[in-house]
Amino acid sequence: MKHRSGKSLIDQMNALHIPAGSFALWWLGQMGVAIKGPDQRMIYIDPFLVGPMASAQTDPTFLWGRAFAPPLRPEEVTNASLVICSHEHGDHTSGETLAGILGASPHARFVATGWAQGILDEARIPADRRLPMSTGITYDHGVLRVTYVPAAHYTVESDTQRGQRWVSMLLDWGTVALFHGGDTIVYDGYIAAVAALPQADVGILACNGSDAMRNALDIAGNMSPAEAAYVADALGWKTLIAGHNDLFASNRLPAGEVASQIERSAPDLAVHTFKPGELFFFQR
Repeated sequence: MKHRSGKSLIDQMNALHIPAGSFALWWLGQMGVAIKGPDQRMIYIDPFLVGPMASAQTDPTFLWGRAFAPPLRPEEVTNASLVICSHEHGDHTSGETLAGILGASPHARFVATGWAQGILDEARIPADRRLPMSTGITYDHGVLRVTYVPAAHYTVESDTQRGQRWVSMLLDWGTVALFHGGDTIVYDGYIAAVAALPQADVGILACNGSDAMRNALDIAGNMSPAEAAYVADALGWKTLIAGHNDLFASNRLPAGEVASQIERSAPDLAVHTFKPGELFFFQR
């Protein structure tokens, strides 16, 4: 399917009607997605739509150059209803991205952890456009209900003032459901916590793994592809979307290794990876 960008991508989102039991997802890179469910509202999760291309850098030690241009500029996101950020790392809660969406989508509301509120302050997100986020609570957004569970990037972290530092989330429209893991490893109790939620049809998990070299550079990793497949299989998901493995050359695995690990761990699992701006349509 054609990979769209800019106004063409926004036009495709706005024109597509989603029936009950279905959702559409557009891949934005890293763990960023735009989602349209049967309530016809656009949800953006972890959008990271700024940052230089690696080719623009001459410094060989520069770790965070993008491998591809973002499919949307923040100011082009004119259709957002809800923007959710799973944790405060800059590739998940991008102040410049949020500021652009704030101006372009006048009806958008923003959800982020207590640990990320300073970034929302810098983006000048007003209080009346922020919504709360706490784990163990299901938030009603009309047809859509969102529930957050603790994640661990590498450990489960929380405090009484800011709550959980890392979160995963279930988006449930009643007739179809999508799970977004944010950044996490498989900690003791994680699968049980997710299994206690309504059954997801599709799950998105960060599966770029981790290693000593990245840890030495203070680059926090995630599940291995084999672990992600194990989680998906244990939870009975129909489809796994393998994320967090495309944007930064310093923090990804070869695509063939991702595919082979998942194939060995869960050979019957449907797995998808995407190019930025690509549409994925799921129908139960």
